[in-house]
Amino acid sequence: MDKILIANRGEIALRILKTCKRLGIKTVAVYSEADQDMPFVKEADESFLIGPPQVQQSYLKADDIINIAVQTGADAIHPGYGLLSENADFVRKIQAAGIAFIGPDADTIDKMGDKIGSRTTMQAAGVPVVPGTDEGIASLEDAIYAANAIGYPVMLKASAGGGGIGMIRCENEQALSQHFESVKTRAKAYFGDDVVFLEKFIDDARHIEVQIFGDHQGNIVHLFERNCSVQRRNQKVIEESPSPHLPEVARERLYQAAVEAAKAVGYKNAGTVEFIVDGNNDFYFLEMNTRLQVEHPVTEEVTGYDLVEWQIEVAKGNELPVTEQATITATGHAIEFRIYAEDPVKFMPSPGTINRLAWGDTTGIRIDSGYLEGGKVTPFYDPLISKVIVGAPTREEAIQKAQRFLEGVEIEGLKTNIPLFTEFLRSEEFTSGKYTTAVLAQWLKKQKEEIKS
Repeated sequence: MDKILIANRGEIALRILKTCKRLGIKTVAVYSEADQDMPFVKEADESFLIGPPQVQQSYLKADDIINIAVQTGADAIHPGYGLLSENADFVRKIQAAGIAFIGPDADTIDKMGDKIGSRTTMQAAGVPVVPGTDEGIASLEDAIYAANAIGYPVMLKASAGGGGIGMIRCENEQALSQHFESVKTRAKAYFGDDVVFLEKFIDDARHIEVQIFGDHQGNIVHLFERNCSVQRRNQKVIEESPSPHLPEVARERLYQAAVEAAKAVGYKNAGTVEFIVDGNNDFYFLEMNTRLQVEHPVTEEVTGYDLVEWQIEVAKGNELPVTEQATITATGHAIEFRIYAEDPVKFMPSPGTINRLAWGDTTGIRIDSGYLEGGKVTPFYDPLISKVIVGAPTREEAIQKAQRFLEGVEIEGLKTNIPLFTEFLRSEEFTSGKYTTAVLAQWLKKQKEEIKS
């Protein structure tokens, strides 16, 4: 494999470029008018303007991207995450053009991209799923009937997509009635499919995911877990590995279930099996992400493996670099912080120019950044500026190291969520490690009440 086109932007494009350069692989970047001055555009061996800022007219133009790959002689396309990374039609078109796709096959993406279908597949494989509906819900009347049978609170979800955009918690019938049509409308707009379903909301839950990898020779392994429970608007902001306060028996059961889930669909390349874990350490399948995750550096930090390199090896048709599960080990503790250009309390995007960007002492700190000082965070894309990954022998040391580092970061010209992190890291809620997906909302509420008093 001599040349790879990267069908993405920002920090993940630079992350893929880094591995390609180390392996001696040439790179091709595509970019929108809004991103013409971004570092990833300048770092690639070749770069091509793909269209205006809006993703529908640039980064989602599958045919144009494939044409550029053909014209430049690219052997493969790496989709990164988001955008076209889980678009099965894109994969089929790539392969029809005689180009390799660095990810799972189209049928697997189809099967696991439909959340209703994935629930059915996992149930057949013996993997526990969250109680909910196994078919799409056509009307509000049907939704109310199903919710009463499941029991409130429930999560109303888009079958074709996830994240904060595709789901909302409904405490009662009034809330379900209020949100039903709006979730269907957003699902159609963002994912091209308005099918929705219901799942029981699990109280006191942790969001824990397992990194899995498969190859074309039938080998499937896991690379341990990440706790992704610190969230705002159902979207992750802090991830860590290993997951604190998870008994070893429960941990091993999670690994086994994740591998069984991957085997059930003959999984190839990088994937993540996400679970909800309740207060009794019982767990339920949530979804399978058929791509590289935003938080993959956490796994790289504790295992020492380059997951993008693994992806490339599998896409070549080679075996996984390590096929024996017993020889895959994890050392120490790693925590990732997603640095967003956003209001640290209201969580609203804060686009603008980064007038100053000074990271301070980065010794022992990994920074995956999409921007340099003077760069512009535009309103067209996710406002992720950088990811900061901190590794240390223990969790306590990792937290202390992160506190010292984040307190020394200087970013001027726009708001970021760093002040939120520096305060939250001192809290008993986080340092105890006993937190759930509600921790950030509960902590912020507590902070407001203390200010009022």
